[in-house]
Amino acid sequence: MNDIVLSCQNLAKTFSQGNHILTVLNGVNLDVKEGETLAIIGVSGSGKTTLLNLLGSIDTPTSGKVFIKGQDISLLKSKDQDRMRNANLGFVYQFHHLLGEFTAQENVAMPLIIARLPYDECLERAAALLGRVGLAERLQHKPSQLSGGERQRVAIARALVNNPACVLMDEPTGNLDRKTALSIHNLIKQLNQTLATSFVLVTHDLNLAAQMGRILILEDGKLQPYTGQGSHD
Repeated sequence: MNDIVLSCQNLAKTFSQGNHILTVLNGVNLDVKEGETLAIIGVSGSGKTTLLNLLGSIDTPTSGKVFIKGQDISLLKSKDQDRMRNANLGFVYQFHHLLGEFTAQENVAMPLIIARLPYDECLERAAALLGRVGLAERLQHKPSQLSGGERQRVAIARALVNNPACVLMDEPTGNLDRKTALSIHNLIKQLNQTLATSFVLVTHDLNLAAQMGRILILEDGKLQPYTGQGSHD
């Protein structure tokens, strides 16, 4: 249960702004263990989303390394990086990014369809997962027919459909009211316990962060254990 599913070493990210170099991340080190739940907090602009994108190999660090299941992804060709990411990581964003013309079931099945699994199997696995997140009666509904909380549950199901080792979540409750956000909190906890999936989430919601197994704060480009002190939104 203590296998490292996602990690980074001395991760740095800088951006050029005219003649000025902006350092967003400066030597970030992190190990995410199998089955762990981790919240990353910090003020707006501290680099939380940048870090999540680097961990998910959506973006490339200025320096440092990211490892998925122990594999240094910088050593892989682009298509192999894509394959490694799609097999091991799931993503959930503040905005659900569902495809409006497809049903909930088709949206969840999409990663499997892209991976060229048999179509009937894709739909069957999607339906099973939608049942797990409480949407068994919403399989044929399109996103416009779902509430905000239901759309986010569909997005979470889509992130889990490949049985990833780790799900990365960027402000998953940022657009939801308190009651709906609480239902998403409980869903994350339940899925972590039943599937042993790791969750790493960036959040401004300290109530959500407090339910995770570990809280880190991103300050001055580095991750530190959160002690209840320091700046956050």
